[in-house]
Amino acid sequence: MIIDISIPLSPDMVRWEGDPPMIIRQVLKIKDGAAYNLSQVKMSVHQGTHMDAPRHFLEEGALIEDFPLEVLVGEAQVVHIPREVHSITAEVLRSSGIQAGTQRVLLKTRNSEFWKNCPQEFQQDFVSLSLDGADYLIERGVRLVGIDYLSISPGDDFRPVHARLMENGIAIVETLDLSAVEAGIYKLVCLPLKLMGVEGAPVRAILMRD
Repeated sequence: MIIDISIPLSPDMVRWEGDPPMIIRQVLKIKDGAAYNLSQVKMSVHQGTHMDAPRHFLEEGALIEDFPLEVLVGEAQVVHIPREVHSITAEVLRSSGIQAGTQRVLLKTRNSEFWKNCPQEFQQDFVSLSLDGADYLIERGVRLVGIDYLSISPGDDFRPVHARLMENGIAIVETLDLSAVEAGIYKLVCLPLKLMGVEGAPVRAILMRD
């Protein structure tokens, strides 16, 4: 079984208020006499399902090409966060059933309902990770954490949680669609575009299970 947990990339996909929309433009068309069809894309590297590199918040942080592939491919645990939780604290994570030795954690929250009910509308009240929640994941040896909305951090203060994870070399994957995924153990493949010299990149993320 293969589950695609990436959102579709299109000009009308959800994005941060004020961010320019993605642009897809067909610059060559067979119907207009060209030898082939050719499209051009313009977008932020933090739109759609994407990975943050430390340089996003740390002046001298690692870039997207610096992440070793073994961090981005391997066993991952999808953890279900109760619907009433708004902030994923250390206390919440302690009771979430994260297995010992887990290096990749994907947080499925009530955010996942947005992808089913209103995928193109920006939601202010999304669930995010708290600072002590980030510390708990660091203590557990997690190397990659993903969440099912646009930011791992609270929308009113991005830096603390992002920076804490980044200072510890943890890959952050945002805007995952986990709406069709049950809690449990999967194989994750989450490969960013091989962009050079930038602090983030779109990813095509999938989960696999026998």
